[in-house]
Amino acid sequence: MRLLARNGMIDRWFERGTCSFAVLVLALLGAIMLSLLISAWPALATYGVDFFTQTRWSANQEVFGAWPAIYGTLVTSLIAVAIAVPVSFGIAIFLTEKCPAALRRPLGVTIELLAGIPSIIYGMWGIMVLGPFLQWLAPELFPAGTGLATAGIILAVMIIPFITAITRDVMSTVPSVTRESAYGLGCTTWEVVRSVIFPSVRGGLVGGVILGLGRALGETMAVAFVIGNNLFLNPTLTGQGTSIAALIASQFPEADGIQRSALLALGLVLFLITFVVLAIARYMLMRIERRAP
Repeated sequence: MRLLARNGMIDRWFERGTCSFAVLVLALLGAIMLSLLISAWPALATYGVDFFTQTRWSANQEVFGAWPAIYGTLVTSLIAVAIAVPVSFGIAIFLTEKCPAALRRPLGVTIELLAGIPSIIYGMWGIMVLGPFLQWLAPELFPAGTGLATAGIILAVMIIPFITAITRDVMSTVPSVTRESAYGLGCTTWEVVRSVIFPSVRGGLVGGVILGLGRALGETMAVAFVIGNNLFLNPTLTGQGTSIAALIASQFPEADGIQRSALLALGLVLFLITFVVLAIARYMLMRIERRAP
């Protein structure tokens, strides 16, 4: 009886401890959002809706428009996802379906090591190698070598390891007997992947893509190196621009007063964009789970 009572007490304390950890995370999330809102309120109260629609950012004239940074953040992230998703899926399919056994592990480890490279190294590679190469390849589109498209390519290279690792892991969870049955019916590798494997793990695929998108939205140093840091709206894919994270990183150390508040308001915008993206991803996963047989 004493042992049962002791085990019951330990179980209750374990349950309360894990619950407190979950509540702590929610409290931290709320505290971060509240502190950002309080710090950003002077700028939001001063500029109102114009803060989100103004197309220029000039600290000297105290003109702060978030739209160029928002546009740059969204465009570079979408370019990165558009490039990274098919490449990552292709690598994962090769590793799980077609790669020789002797090469499967070395290639997988090599791809995962790319995720450990510091972002500043990617930025230095982009400004020293990728930028000049794009400038030589298409001088009309990349007159300076830097810009939104260059930043998008760098972000794609950075998020490919994350999406590839998750895609490979979820594809590996499909039972071998399922694959063998499909191949036994005469299906090709593409038919097996498209009609058997992907439908079985579509929730994990969406999760991997959203994880990569979240990384792209918040990347700072690599983007700051190659995006051009143009504080005026340039509504093209190859022109120079800026992003929320890059703008905050470049101006926050010397900022004060209304400029600091405006930068914190940008941080709040990035926080909300990331939250909305994750909420949409969760909604998509819920719909996928409901439709699953």
